[in-house]
Amino acid sequence: MLSAESPHPRIGIQMLSVQPDTKPKGCAGCNRKIKDRYLLKALDKYWHEDCLKCACCDCRLGEVGSTLYTKANLILCRRDYLRLFGVTGNCAACSKLIPAFEMVMRAKDNVYHLDCFACQLCNQRFCVGDKFFLKNNMILCQTDYEEGLMKEGYVAQVR
Repeated sequence: MLSAESPHPRIGIQMLSVQPDTKPKGCAGCNRKIKDRYLLKALDKYWHEDCLKCACCDCRLGEVGSTLYTKANLILCRRDYLRLFGVTGNCAACSKLIPAFEMVMRAKDNVYHLDCFACQLCNQRFCVGDKFFLKNNMILCQTDYEEGLMKEGYVAQVR
């Protein structure tokens, strides 16, 4: 079965409603009290929505998703984390470089661009959940795989 994969660990961000009867929490970013209607909780700390930002691009992490990445004492968005720390490789189908921030498909030890992950005989693209076969390091759809087996005489005769 297929699944698109993002191989890097991430940390969740929660948006919480501030209760009017609770003592204001201190922001981990600016050290001021959070008096806003909402606050963010990440890394076991509380943040103003404006204070939880990517260290590289300054995007507000609460707006770009519900996750952040952290490494080397940096808080980062997914794109910058992968740009700085992601592992790149080459696509097994086209041999071109796969940027670290790009989603990939894997089949055993092979890694593919999403657009390159298709039957290498009929070019049928696969979707998440589709069945595929890896034979002699080639990705094949079920039809082409079974036709190849028939030609090679591997399929038992039906009686």
